[in-house]
Amino acid sequence: MRQRTQLINAIRGHLTEYGWVAPKGPSHVAMLGDLLEDEIGSLLPEAAKTTFRTMLDLLEELNDRIGDLDKEIARRAREDAIARRLMTIPGVGPITATAIAALAPPAETFAKGRDFAAWLGLAPRQLSTGGKQKLGSITKMGERTLRRLLIIGSSAVALQASKRGAPVGSWLEQMLARKPRMLVTVALANKTARIIWALLMSEEDYRAPVAAAA
Repeated sequence: MRQRTQLINAIRGHLTEYGWVAPKGPSHVAMLGDLLEDEIGSLLPEAAKTTFRTMLDLLEELNDRIGDLDKEIARRAREDAIARRLMTIPGVGPITATAIAALAPPAETFAKGRDFAAWLGLAPRQLSTGGKQKLGSITKMGERTLRRLLIIGSSAVALQASKRGAPVGSWLEQMLARKPRMLVTVALANKTARIIWALLMSEEDYRAPVAAAA
């Protein structure tokens, strides 16, 4: 994925040098092959067009490999009992589930869900000011790969909830009403980490909490 992003940025950057600004996003860059023979082609020397075609061929090859890897990860997730259980949690997909199953220590290693969240670097810092305890930013001192995956998944959940609305009376609805979405995303990642620990300990599937009646 990182290689694909770097290649897309390189293609867009080189096109800018020739006065053509490519729209952002992989889907737009994939359309450039046709445009090279049309409106962009008239702006580029032949040597540049040859280079861009080579780069677009590499991009297509990377897309194919990423697609194959996604299918393999999805297959492994379906065959793994722990990964299937984790995928019942909103925001946890095949990649995150298989990564947790592979990289996280046994759930019994941690006394409680907060300890697991702290291991991931998702627990807020404990600050003391004037004799009062306050919570600061997350420590970011834990397992970086898993923390990043949980934040990406939580970001998708928070974005969807902000656009379509969260369940009425839910924790997520209340948080989005009071806090910026980025802060809610990190808080949701912390909450998801605790849920993951609880599910690993209980060996049960996720059940969404029932919102209290108003």
